[in-house]
Amino acid sequence: MHHTLSVLVENSPGVLARVAGLFSRRGFNIESLAVGPTERDDRSRITLRVDCSQHSIGQVVKQLYKLINVLKVNELTADDAIERELMIVRVTAQPADRADLIRLGEVFGARVCDVGPTSLMFECLEHPDKLHAFEEILKPYGVKELVRTGRVALRKSTPERTRSGRMRVLA
Repeated sequence: MHHTLSVLVENSPGVLARVAGLFSRRGFNIESLAVGPTERDDRSRITLRVDCSQHSIGQVVKQLYKLINVLKVNELTADDAIERELMIVRVTAQPADRADLIRLGEVFGARVCDVGPTSLMFECLEHPDKLHAFEEILKPYGVKELVRTGRVALRKSTPERTRSGRMRVLA
């Protein structure tokens, strides 16, 4: 079972190694790992996608909170989060195929970012499942190079009813 965790940490040396090491010691494969700054200079957010059981993820969350630099851990589900990933892909593109490839890219929200004599390079920022579908459609043309950033995610704003029955958005 796959789980997405958003871990807010103090921005200090070694914190990424300690977080990743926790998963390694437990024998969990990290499918995706992304880390970057937040709205505050002294904090970073680590987004991990791991394959483990529900019981195990609960134990991992408890152990994450024991790490000194970990401030907050959220498990995110597809229903309550916005998830995105960036993919850059170079595909073989003979002149006769370029128009078709560009139209395919548009369907998936991809943008041509480089044109070579025998290739096109696309960049696409989308949900990871949609990126996988785009990659599969490009394979018959010949994928030369491909890189993906890893999943990043934030919890959606959730509406809450006030006493008067009005909706209020919580961030």
